[in-house]
Parts: sequence; structure tokens; C-alpha cells
Amino acid sequence: MSSSYSLNKGKLPLLISMPHNGQAIPDYITKTMTETAVKVPDTDWYMDKLYDFAQELGVYLISPKYSRYVIDLNRDPSGDNLYPGANSTELCPTTAFDLSPLYLDGMLPDNIEIEQRVKNYWQPYHQAIAETLLSMKQKFGKAVLLEAHSILSHVPRFFEGQLPDFNFGTADGQSCGKSLIEAVHSLDFSPYSTITNGRFKGGYITRTYGEPANNIHALQLELSQRTYMNEPSDQYNAEKAGEVKIKLKNLVQSLATYAQELN
Repeated sequence: MSSSYSLNKGKLPLLISMPHNGQAIPDYITKTMTETAVKVPDTDWYMDKLYDFAQELGVYLISPKYSRYVIDLNRDPSGDNLYPGANSTELCPTTAFDLSPLYLDGMLPDNIEIEQRVKNYWQPYHQAIAETLLSMKQKFGKAVLLEAHSILSHVPRFFEGQLPDFNFGTADGQSCGKSLIEAVHSLDFSPYSTITNGRFKGGYITRTYGEPANNIHALQLELSQRTYMNEPSDQYNAEKAGEVKIKLKNLVQSLATYAQELN
């Protein structure tokens, strides 16, 4: 347990990371932000509730305490855009998904502040992921990472129209073995729509830690919030969630099986 994230250890070589599940903002940062920002509307809501079955299965879970508005754990610390040419949020976002400002006039974080946030929040989370995957690899000979995300089904800033329900990303096949994504594609996700390497191909974490040649496999799932929430509000819909959790559990069980197979 760290002051900036929580890590629940399991017994299988499968780690679920929820880098945008955090909602806290340190007081000194809150004082510089708009009223909209402190409500953290772009959170990947209820990831912990959607995957509450995972720990019982023996899966490792890691999630941050702090909001993506403090620092985006799924961005390159160099500031490079993961989707060149696309409108993307920064390492330390300055605008919400709807392009409204997150900071009061003249209160944007400077380079020194950004470096401090990388040190205090970004690095500990990534160190924990790296160490956990290495430990899994050493113990089991294999490790699998599932990057669990969610987003509103309509976000004009990032994509046109309605997003598919299940959006898988493998960095165009570079972050995991072909047999892993084939196992995922063999699952029945109906009546939900699915796509692989569409608008979301996997963020920094998927691209960085997925090393299939080294038997470390990473897969991102960007789940449409329409599958478990009353959009556009942040209200959880237990009936919807119960239905989509069946598919999520099948997915996690499939990844757990893959993680334990000897190549």
C-alpha cells in the first residue's frame, strides 16, 4: 500500500490496472482549479465495482488514489502525444473532455510542478506495475496485464458518433501475443458491440509494459459507460452493470487461463 495507490496482491499472474479510477485531488492543487475540475467528471467511474469479482479469482489489482486531473498515469512522461494528429489530453490535463478549463486564470501548473507530480504520483504507480509484472514473470514464467478503462459513449473531442461498447487495444498487435487476442475474440460479448485497435489502441501503460517476446502481455479495454451507467450522468446503474459484469468476468477468467498456460 502506498500513499498514492493501492495494490491488492493475488495468486495468479494477472494484474488489472485502473489508472483513471482515482478521484482525490490534493488541497494545494484544488485551490488552483475550477469548480468543474474538482468534481472530476472525466473519471473512469466505478471500475472497482465492475471488477469486484477479480480479487476472489486470485487476480492482482492496482488503482491510484488521485484523479487523472492531477496527473494522467496513462500518458508518456515526456509529454509525447500517443495519438499523433488527434486531440488528446496532456500528462497534466489543462482542459476537461468537453474542453472546459480545469484551472483558474494564471494557475496552470508550471514545469517544476509537473516534474513534482511525476515524482510523487506517476513514478510510484509505474514502479509498482513494473515490479509486480517482473515478480509474476519470475514466479510463473508469464505475466498478463489488463488495463481497465471506461469513457462516455459520446465524446466529440476524441471520436465521432457513438463509441462501440468494448474497445480493445493491443498497440496494433504489439503489446500481446496473437493467441491472447484470439482467445478474447472467441468470447461471446453479445449483445454488446466490440472492436480491436479502433479509436483506442492502448495507452502508455499498455504500450510500455506489453512485451510478448518476453512473455509479458498487455491488453487495454476501454468500456463504454453506457453499458453500466445512466449517461450522461455519473450515476451507476446496477441492472446494466450486472449484465456487463458477466462479460467482464468471462474476459478476466479467459485472461487468467491464458496467464497460466505454459508456452
